[in-house]
Amino acid sequence: MSYKTLEILEQLKTLSALETTELVEDIKDTFNLYTTHSSTNCFPIPLLDYDIEVRFEFDVILEAAPAGKKISVLKAVRQITDLGLKEAKDFVESLPKTIKSGISKPEAEDIKKQLEDAGATISII
Repeated sequence: MSYKTLEILEQLKTLSALETTELVEDIKDTFNLYTTHSSTNCFPIPLLDYDIEVRFEFDVILEAAPAGKKISVLKAVRQITDLGLKEAKDFVESLPKTIKSGISKPEAEDIKKQLEDAGATISII
């Protein structure tokens, strides 16, 4: 930094907030530094440190299986869970039930799609 610049900075440190604001406005007027984009005149928003919980495990809940779609839902349940025919039938008839828990979001979405394609109503929590 040049000596002249350092000298100006030292002088600026002695200005009050009001004087600094007026100086900035005068500089903008003198050098025509106004822009047409309002976003360039905004102050940056500080990033706040929020304690946000990120979920990595999800549960897929089989909410409902319409009577006309029970067989296709039952087949999908058997394919997803490896249950036997009787266990899968009991599972589908006692809804709502958790079909898989503690799984990743992509896996939960894949299971949801399979079951919705079979006609079931699904929720992911």
